[in-house]
Amino acid sequence: MATETAEEKNLLGIKANVDADGAPKAPKIHLTERAAKKIRALLEKDGVSPEVGGLRVGVQGGGCSGLSYAMRLDTQARDRDKVFEEFGAKLFVDPKSFLYLNGTTLEYEETLMRQGFVFQNPNAARSCGCGSSFTA
Repeated sequence: MATETAEEKNLLGIKANVDADGAPKAPKIHLTERAAKKIRALLEKDGVSPEVGGLRVGVQGGGCSGLSYAMRLDTQARDRDKVFEEFGAKLFVDPKSFLYLNGTTLEYEETLMRQGFVFQNPNAARSCGCGSSFTA
């Protein structure tokens, strides 16, 4: 029985949890530099140190596609949170939400038409037009 490489699995539409060399990928949620800068600015505005505070991201039932993203600033991580830090900003994620968010990149977009955080979630099978809800 032959095993497929990560590239072959991706071609088959399977979201492989291995890198190009076949090694397991570390579970992660990524932050772009622009998103990190915005998180640090929001924390500073609220008087929260970026050393301990961060942006809490999660998934909850609801929205036009079944699941929706939730975000809020938090002063510290909770006991069971997964904590990710890039570019000097922290993300706090509860274990259940992490199942839906693993591999996601959080971007901050600022255009003439809209401004805000954007989830680039490889686990979303479908998302709504507004981008705030999805189906896994």
